[in-house]
Amino acid sequence: MVTAVGEDRLRDGREEYTQDGTVDLKGRPILRSKGGKWKASSFIVGYEVFERMAYYGIASNLVLYLTKKLHQGTVASSNNVTNWIGTVWMTPILGAYIADTHLGRYRTFIISSGIYLVGMCLLTLSVSLPALRPPSCGPGVGEESCNKRASSLQVGVFYCALYIIAVGAGGTKPNISTMGADQFDDFEPREKAQKLSFFNWWMFSIFFGTLLANTFLVYLQDNVGWSIGYAIPTVGLAISVLVFLVGTPFYRHKIISGSPFTRMARVLVAAMRKRKVPVPYDPKDLHELSLDEYATSAKFRIDHTPSLSNLDKAAVRSGSSTPWMLSPLMLAPTSAPSPASINLIQHSVGQGRSPGHDSPNAPSSSRGSHGRGNHGRRGCPFPPDQLCSICRHNN
Repeated sequence: MVTAVGEDRLRDGREEYTQDGTVDLKGRPILRSKGGKWKASSFIVGYEVFERMAYYGIASNLVLYLTKKLHQGTVASSNNVTNWIGTVWMTPILGAYIADTHLGRYRTFIISSGIYLVGMCLLTLSVSLPALRPPSCGPGVGEESCNKRASSLQVGVFYCALYIIAVGAGGTKPNISTMGADQFDDFEPREKAQKLSFFNWWMFSIFFGTLLANTFLVYLQDNVGWSIGYAIPTVGLAISVLVFLVGTPFYRHKIISGSPFTRMARVLVAAMRKRKVPVPYDPKDLHELSLDEYATSAKFRIDHTPSLSNLDKAAVRSGSSTPWMLSPLMLAPTSAPSPASINLIQHSVGQGRSPGHDSPNAPSSSRGSHGRGNHGRRGCPFPPDQLCSICRHNN
């Protein structure tokens, strides 16, 4: 009889290693029973709650701070916030490349978390220390009537902190979710099913952290003070990093395998070099690796897809066995053009929907600043920034 404890063991009594090529932090094969699964991913879910609370605690009310405290115009403030959010969403490309090619996900994440935390601490100091805090216009003075301006030092420190946060987020954003996925072995049916459950909880943690930021933290910033309103998300981020570090002994890690951008570029180059070569009608006539080679590298073979069929020319055999014709720049397996075509299609779709969707914070921040002009006139008891949280979660 096989017990629940024995499910992670082989029939001869030896403990079973993961089959997807994951290793421990020192690069050694990892036992299935010693790490990964929910034992490890629960720390990652816990991290995400506090990190999202920290990020949205800054982003959701940023336009209001720029207009009320830095005394910038609404248009300039909205533009500056949009530029910053755009940077936050672009830096993950660099962070993912560094992780896939050089440092690995765990080390990239730890270094980036340190940068992220430095930015949050500097931002909190910039709204707390008298020397870095912009001068107040005084009670009863409207923004349009205020002639006080923040000094170059105060503005510089504040924006420096924001863009340090953007750099840090570039290394954490693309790696934390993929690290969560790495904790589940796709070659084991039970763990593959658990991965779906993980991403459900992952999305819940994002929404829960965002809701806390858009309600509790926004209320503190509006009614108590910006110092406490920024200090709490800073402490929350520090807690999230500590939570992540506690789970270090249980994490599974993927071996650095190179950037997917490099593999996609090889497919494009090979297809371009053989652009005049006809593509076989039957995809089985294209070059493909054996199942043993995929098993040795602990990877799945991706089935051929009809999308962007011109890329299939990269997998057309030339009939020559010279090293040059068999190089990655001239010949790719059938499973290589498929990911390349999928990535190109996803990129095209993403670019088409990006103008109004990729920066959810900027519209909500602008709605909050516009709502300030109407707040209280109709007897609404809710700050407009908190109402924006309803808009975001309904989307």
